[in-house]
Amino acid sequence: MPANTKKNALSLRLLLTVPYVILVIMLASVLGVLSYQAGSRAIGTLTDQLLLETVGRITQAVDRHIVGSGAVLETAFPDGMPAPKAIESDLENLRTRFWIATALHTDPNDYVYYGNESGQNLGLMRLNPDQVEMRLKLQENERRAIYHYEGIDGSLEFVRREQRVFDPRTRPWYADGRDQEGHTWTSVYIDFGTRELVATRARRVLALDGSFEGVVATDVSLKALNDFVGQLRVSPNGIAFIIEPNGALIASSASPNVVRLPDGEYKRASASDSDHAILRKSYDSIIRHISTHGISESTRALSVPIEGALIHIAFDRIRDDAGLDWITVVAMPDSDFMSGITDNIRRTIYIALFAVLLTVAIGLGILNWVAGDLRRLKEAARRVGEGQLDAPVGIHRRDELGELARSFETMQLRLQTDELTGLLNREAFTLKLRSRIAAYGGDRRKRRFAVLFIDLNKFKQVNDELGHDAGDLALKEVANRLRESLRTEDLVARYAGDEFVILLDNIDASDHFVQARSTIQRIFSEPLESVGTENKLELGASVGIAVYPDDATDAEALLRIADGIMYDHKLGDRKRTQDS
Repeated sequence: MPANTKKNALSLRLLLTVPYVILVIMLASVLGVLSYQAGSRAIGTLTDQLLLETVGRITQAVDRHIVGSGAVLETAFPDGMPAPKAIESDLENLRTRFWIATALHTDPNDYVYYGNESGQNLGLMRLNPDQVEMRLKLQENERRAIYHYEGIDGSLEFVRREQRVFDPRTRPWYADGRDQEGHTWTSVYIDFGTRELVATRARRVLALDGSFEGVVATDVSLKALNDFVGQLRVSPNGIAFIIEPNGALIASSASPNVVRLPDGEYKRASASDSDHAILRKSYDSIIRHISTHGISESTRALSVPIEGALIHIAFDRIRDDAGLDWITVVAMPDSDFMSGITDNIRRTIYIALFAVLLTVAIGLGILNWVAGDLRRLKEAARRVGEGQLDAPVGIHRRDELGELARSFETMQLRLQTDELTGLLNREAFTLKLRSRIAAYGGDRRKRRFAVLFIDLNKFKQVNDELGHDAGDLALKEVANRLRESLRTEDLVARYAGDEFVILLDNIDASDHFVQARSTIQRIFSEPLESVGTENKLELGASVGIAVYPDDATDAEALLRIADGIMYDHKLGDRKRTQDS
């Protein structure tokens, strides 16, 4: 009998424990899988967004870097201005315009130069804000003379004469400028002195009779672009680079854009020949995508397997009317983002196993703790979906779930806030008004409250006379005035455009309405300070008031009644103004 009792007790223990342990393991596994899937989807979205934003930053950097080159050429030789047959005949004017041109965008456009069909050449390089170097050649077979001078009209100081004869007509920039109708970019080349990449922008210049006379050009060093891209930190193993469609690197964070050959010469690096697998494969994938789908007008995102790993890629193609054609690219391994989720899943499994081995109760406690917060977060999301924007999340943690909860609460706050004024927005005010009505439940024994509907009288005048920026400043000032004039228990919101609404709490007598309306009209009668004291604009306001529960017992009716009364006041004010 004792033996049977012991056997039965052991079997019962197993019956109660084993299924429970299996359930804990299964639940932990299911939670791990679901967390991994949810995290993967979220990380996928975040990764694409980060890639697109980073590519956008690079594209903006390229635009800022090259945008000044066109203005430099137009300053040196304004469109339609004929070129002189001989440089010496208009040297003073050329010096002045070239000085101004090199002062526009000294980084990177510090050098502008011109050559003509006679083999003459004039170049101006900015040495510092006050000094330039002028390179001048007036005879076809003479060597260029180098001068320095300070100030726009400074006297020339001869420095030296170059050893070799420079003929602009033999240079690629001259040929490209001569053969194109408008602006053109030459091929990117390696500067002999700095070993850095340089692009030249050129434009043909016509003579007075409309015939071709010469070419004006400016150099754009690409070093700053390469430094910018090289300093980008996309992810632990992510890369960023700029390439031409033929694969030649403009800038890269993964490898140099110029390589030295065994014979000591230098050549441009190519993405298709790079030792960096992600760079090489990303370029191949982009070219295949462009050849298949064509050129998109917007930034594109791809996900491709490279050497057994999933790589996320975003790229943008930059082109302009002068022939520039570059591709900006950002690529990162999926593991850079997923490693955090994988670590979380691994920790979850270890904790689950530890809980099973030590005590089922601790495991259940941990599971209930996590599940409870997840349920709270889900419930908060459901309430937000139903319109309860201020529903509290109630999660106070320092882990990823806590960060998610804080992000959720931040989202709730933004959904309730008017972006311009920082006040409550229309939806948030309506929800709070409904909540206040629901709390009162129509009980007339409770203290009453009122809804004030405010419309600015002269806001259109501010927009029409001073512009929309001044209108925004006026709305912000109005919001601050309303906020400062109310009690802490009152609510103020921007309802729409130049309309504001206020919930006055605990209104005991009708004189409170009159006092509130008088206060609001008084603060609106004071001149606006934000649009300049010299304007002395007084907006004025029309105010309508509806009282709960005397006038209505639902939010929409209160707002409608207050709006109607406000409108009547506005018409009355207009009539009195016309009569006077």
